[in-house]
Amino acid sequence: MRSMDEESPRIVAVALDGGHNFSKRVQSQIRLLEGLGVEGDAHCGETVKHRSRVVVDPDQPNLRQVHLLASELLDELAGKGFAVEATELGENVTTRGIALAELPVGTRLSLGAEAVVELTGLRNPCSQIEAFRPGLLAQVVGKLPTGEIERRAGVMAVVVRGGVVQPGDAIGAQLPPKPHTALKPV
Repeated sequence: MRSMDEESPRIVAVALDGGHNFSKRVQSQIRLLEGLGVEGDAHCGETVKHRSRVVVDPDQPNLRQVHLLASELLDELAGKGFAVEATELGENVTTRGIALAELPVGTRLSLGAEAVVELTGLRNPCSQIEAFRPGLLAQVVGKLPTGEIERRAGVMAVVVRGGVVQPGDAIGAQLPPKPHTALKPV
């Protein structure tokens, strides 16, 4: 249970970019479009828009419409000497107070008054992170004691219900029915 001095889950930044750039541009608000993603963002659409995935199969469904990242990761990275601001790792929504990567596939997050997204999987960190800040890739990809690879570069989601999302908006979470499935890279 959350204590009274802890913050409720909320959005701290929102961003989009019409081009396929690594970092996204901070906005005062973004509009999520049902079944598509972030209006005006290069990754908005029913089918996959990430260039590496388009090459493999341009008709596959877009399970990466919205990228969410916990600001707590940015705090941790800063403590290790990596100055990374919200949205610089390419996320559309930067959060605080919710452990995104610990949620199961199918979790629905309400963002603000209207929008709802459904988690589809983990972002698979790539070499662009290393090009952005040398040494950063090793900070967001590691090995767990079990030998499994740990990916800590955010989660991906699809838009279930559209709406305007902005910094300060509350985040609510609704878990899917059990049994839960852990997030895997999409």
